[in-house]
Amino acid sequence: MNAADAAEETPGGEDDMPWGEVTPEAARRLLVAAVEAFAERGYHATTTRDIAGRAGMSPAALYIHYKTKEELLHRISRIGHDKALEILRAAADGDGTAGERLADAVRSFVRWHAERHTTARVVQYELDALGPEHRTEIVALRRESDAAVRGIIDEGVAAGEFDVPDVAGTTVAVLSLCIDVSRWFNAQGRRTPDEVGALYADLVLRMVGAQK
Repeated sequence: MNAADAAEETPGGEDDMPWGEVTPEAARRLLVAAVEAFAERGYHATTTRDIAGRAGMSPAALYIHYKTKEELLHRISRIGHDKALEILRAAADGDGTAGERLADAVRSFVRWHAERHTTARVVQYELDALGPEHRTEIVALRRESDAAVRGIIDEGVAAGEFDVPDVAGTTVAVLSLCIDVSRWFNAQGRRTPDEVGALYADLVLRMVGAQK
């Protein structure tokens, strides 16, 4: 299936990602095609001709909607990081104990990286391909995600729920564990995204020494 077909069958793009906000439809097709190409070949090995071909369009058509290949990557990265931050903040601001909210954050974050592993792989692992201005913007969003998880762990430590000598280091470990799912997850594997999310939530609670 090429990007044009995928965009028609799934209006939001790959795995129900919120590509619906990308308009017009031709721009969305190009973005979906770029996700596929970057995930398969890497940003630097992908040409604008590759992207346009996957979208069923001419190379010249790409420049009508995106000035550069890097602009395409930035749009993908921004949308993906906004969604990741939304997931973590929803858990952090939710009801329940710190342990319950941390488990919810990990379950949801892991599930997103598994269900949308193609997109997430591009979002999380092509950061260095962004230009300085765009990279600074995305790094700021990543810091906000870090702060959301760190806040939950801080609260758990303060409440006596967690035993974490190094909150900052543990936060990095938790996020890295979740993000790495996008690198290895196989939709045809023996575990579903929900099952991986539940497993990782349990592992993270053990990591922070959660009191049961």
